[in-house]
Amino acid sequence: MTVRRIMGTETEFGISVVGQPHANPMVASTRLVNAYASAELHVRRARWDFEEESPLRDARGFDMAREVADPSQLTDEDLGLANVILTNGARLYVDHAHPEYSTPECTNPLDVVRWDKAGEQVALDACRFASLPGEPDIVLYKNNTDNKGASYGAHENYLMARSTPFGDIVRHLVPFFVSRQVVCGAGRVGIGQDGREHGFQISQRADFFEVEVGLETTLKRPIINTRDEPHADPEKYRRLHVIIGDANLSEISTYLKVGTTALVLEMIENRFIKDDLAVAHPVASLRAVSHDPSLSHLLLRDDGSTLTAVQLQWEYLHLAAAYLEQRYGADVDPDTKDVMERWASVLTRLERDPRECAQELDWVAKLSLLESYRDRDGLGWDDAKLHLIDLQYHDLRPEKGLYHRLLRMGRMRRLLDDESVTTAMHDPPDDTRAYFRGRCLDKYPDSIAAASWDSVIFDLPGHDSLQRVPTIDPLRGTKTHVGELIDSSDTALALFAALTR
Repeated sequence: MTVRRIMGTETEFGISVVGQPHANPMVASTRLVNAYASAELHVRRARWDFEEESPLRDARGFDMAREVADPSQLTDEDLGLANVILTNGARLYVDHAHPEYSTPECTNPLDVVRWDKAGEQVALDACRFASLPGEPDIVLYKNNTDNKGASYGAHENYLMARSTPFGDIVRHLVPFFVSRQVVCGAGRVGIGQDGREHGFQISQRADFFEVEVGLETTLKRPIINTRDEPHADPEKYRRLHVIIGDANLSEISTYLKVGTTALVLEMIENRFIKDDLAVAHPVASLRAVSHDPSLSHLLLRDDGSTLTAVQLQWEYLHLAAAYLEQRYGADVDPDTKDVMERWASVLTRLERDPRECAQELDWVAKLSLLESYRDRDGLGWDDAKLHLIDLQYHDLRPEKGLYHRLLRMGRMRRLLDDESVTTAMHDPPDDTRAYFRGRCLDKYPDSIAAASWDSVIFDLPGHDSLQRVPTIDPLRGTKTHVGELIDSSDTALALFAALTR
């Protein structure tokens, strides 16, 4: 499978209300999601089906008791907050104090980027729909911290073989995640959770991680999250819930983030990594790497040797090259070749001079922008203006966001065009179960009572109860499997009859 596997992203957007610094973010988030639902979904709105969710199941072999869980972990409770399932197979909802967009299930890194970018446009449209006469504008930021001590997530999800020992995942992924930020960090002005120490660091999230392994996502954040909620056949799969990444605007940063991680996961599944790549004190090392944009910080290994984060990334890349040669020879698929080539190119230039990656990686692009202001205006890292520039980089509004300004100036490279992103706002991927979910919501909206990642629930005439269609296999329900059937079924009743015949 190489870089191809079932995967996706979840993005919690930073939110503010213009002119109301103390506005309730939950109220604003609800207004936003409801505005999008009212504008885009003109008929019955399917509810999210929480029945199959199990957020307190731990991959280490136990369930956390509900009475000791933090309320933020109880994602299986329907709190009545705005929650919309989109025709592209994605989910737009209120996650406590933030609007959150979860991509549909994708099978390759470029599709993850495509539907992740579609989520930015969905969120932007939601802001516009919520901008009513007499109502203050809502602004969203694709970032990870308010620089006042709060952090919000940009999560990744990867479906893995259940047979993979969880200890192997921890052992081989921790050093990868400690060093991966040099490729996919979003950059941040300020050191420490509240940003009070002056300076620039590579990652928005690094300072908020406190333990190596754990189930929590908002308190005592772990480098490896142990939530065991596969949204698929639990006998075959586990879902690796990655909470350590930054929210990226750069398409190439997102592409390499998920593409390189997918490669490492395949090596772990096939027990190819024999070397011990562990670094001492991983949480402290994670922060130390982030705090050093010169990329010269030396990580201490258990054998007493040292290496930089870029050198550690090279070790993973060399392992991946050897694995691909041994397993696939000349038959490596184009997606995997492209990820490998871009990964090597980025590491080569980071080692030589990070500024050479300013058109591809968020943290380098942001640092270059900040340095230009510092040089022009003689600003020190303690200047509040730099914090404002940092925030403005992440503003989703094309006319305001500094990332978008760099894009218009030709100073950020892209992998996609606007048309494919616009299409992905409404259409699901063809090659996963998201196709069935999205097409049903689009064609039979009045007949869909609820849906989730692993089911679609129909409300059909002539049936006394709701009818659940399981979608437990992420690679079924694709266009190949059900496209013609949906096209030829004028009603949901006809489709259900054909599915259950």
